[in-house]
Amino acid sequence: MSYLVLVRHGQSVWNLEKKFTGWVDVDLTENGKLEAKKAGNLIKLKNINIDIYYTSFQLRAKNTLKLIKEILQDNGVFNESWELNERHYGALTGLNKDEMKIKIGAEKVHQFRRSP
Repeated sequence: MSYLVLVRHGQSVWNLEKKFTGWVDVDLTENGKLEAKKAGNLIKLKNINIDIYYTSFQLRAKNTLKLIKEILQDNGVFNESWELNERHYGALTGLNKDEMKIKIGAEKVHQFRRSP
């Protein structure tokens, strides 16, 4: 049987601070590292063999994958692709999402975060 396993990066420093992150290269929090290890353990528990790994260029994604691979005891290389980077938030980058909800409205913030 074939599988496609999709894992979002663990909690980043700016996720914790509720900031629009986008392409800013922030690392994982301690909780984010635990989340990555939990993902690795779930994959291991399901006994899924992974042949090919892909990640974005972003540190938080690469470090999430490194921790998963440590759990899986897999020393193989992984492929990086900028197309997997998060969306770029432009002038919103670094701003607090809750503060922006007050300033421009929750609906507009939701649109910025979830629109295609």
